[in-house]
Amino acid sequence: MTHLTSPLQRSIKGFYYVEVLVTVLLIAVALVPAMNALQAGIRGGDIHQTLVTQQYHRVSKMEELQSEPFNSLLAAAAAAGDKNTLSSYSDAPGMVNRRLVYLALYDADGDPFSVADPNTDGDNNAYTGSTANLIWLRVETEGTPQGLETLLSR
Repeated sequence: MTHLTSPLQRSIKGFYYVEVLVTVLLIAVALVPAMNALQAGIRGGDIHQTLVTQQYHRVSKMEELQSEPFNSLLAAAAAAGDKNTLSSYSDAPGMVNRRLVYLALYDADGDPFSVADPNTDGDNNAYTGSTANLIWLRVETEGTPQGLETLLSR
């Protein structure tokens, strides 16, 4: 009596050439997107390192300015004139990760940067007297939208 065996019942002793080709093709097709993802991950690490470095530089400048005497910052705000003008505390042009510093008087009303001087001290200077009690401070990295803001008081 002869037994007929189906293809499913026979034991496989090796791979067919077509199976090997299909496997290699699948690996090659899957490897291309995997390598692209790896490159994006490596670039992301560099970008993260740059952003963290810039953040620490901004925090360092902010802490440096918070330790300055209030009257020195008041004089720098007077010299700058408004909130859109760089102050003398900004880093020199051409520096890597240059930190831009903006100073302005702040009065917390509808238009916080419009401090009116009632000239109670008679010197015709809006940056002295009883109204100049808050200074708005912004530190940002040149060429980026990142920045830090705070208010300083006497």
